[in-house]
Amino acid sequence: MARGCWIILAGALAWALCAPPATAGAALLFDTTDGHVLYSEDPDTPWYPASLTKMMTAYLAFEAIRDGKASDDTDVVVSPNARKQPPSRLGLKVGTHLTLGDALKALIMRSANDIAVAIAETLGGGDEMSFVKQMNQKAAELGMLHTHFINPNGLPAEQQVTTARDMALLSQALLRDFPERAPLYAETQTTIMGKKISIATHNAIITNFPGGDGIKTGFTCASGYNLAASATRDGRRLVAIVLGEKTSAKRTARAEALLEHGFRVWEWKALEPTPRVENLPSKIVGASFGPDPPLLKRYQVCKAPPPPPKDAATTAQRKKKKGKRVRRHRHRRRAHR
Repeated sequence: MARGCWIILAGALAWALCAPPATAGAALLFDTTDGHVLYSEDPDTPWYPASLTKMMTAYLAFEAIRDGKASDDTDVVVSPNARKQPPSRLGLKVGTHLTLGDALKALIMRSANDIAVAIAETLGGGDEMSFVKQMNQKAAELGMLHTHFINPNGLPAEQQVTTARDMALLSQALLRDFPERAPLYAETQTTIMGKKISIATHNAIITNFPGGDGIKTGFTCASGYNLAASATRDGRRLVAIVLGEKTSAKRTARAEALLEHGFRVWEWKALEPTPRVENLPSKIVGASFGPDPPLLKRYQVCKAPPPPPKDAATTAQRKKKKGKRVRRHRHRRRAHR
């Protein structure tokens, strides 16, 4: 009998070891020093970027400042269009002024959708779509071949897609082209607008992971929980891109696991030929910018209307029945007196 149990246990253990791992979204881990990829999983699968989109908005703002077309003191005004954006947002009144420097803090740390639009309108000559055109032009310049932007904040749009590889290229460009801005991604809390408003980061990597120092979180219903997570140890910076996790905690845990793995293996990985982000082999040839059928299905499910609220007549009827129950109860109490 004991021998039979042992055989069953051994068989179960063998099955467990051979069982396929739980499915997860796309991920990519790379070394920013040389761009070498330390881990990748479905790097070119289309996905919704959510607020990782704001990294491109920030890139164009930094570029405008560098090229003398704007400055940290450039006036950013909240328009009616910016004001109507849904949360996450600062919620400033129409006509409110703030500096571009403060706006960038709200963009990265608070992930403010209203401020993303205000920045886009300011740098796009008053036209949000003009700025979005610049976003797509810059994406092409950076080699982000499977990314298409529809808006500057990442709010749901059926055709606004990206990939883990492209978000890695964007992260790499931010850190490479504007190293002086890197401290912004690592801030956990700050004040803006003359210390009138306090903002804090949404990125748990910064507060929980040793060496964590950026970059950006993202979430919509269709995208799930996304993260471009960076960490630096002994002068070496790694970035993990995680797309489509089910919870904020799971995206943080996965990014932490990838980063920890990277710091352990990068030294011996450097001894063998390793592809870089831009030349990592791809299974996708000639793919378009659009979402694939599984991603479209996610979008359509998320766009489905919620269950209709109970109508006024039903609510009134329920209140009437409740009132009758209360009156009967009071009548019984009087009878017992």
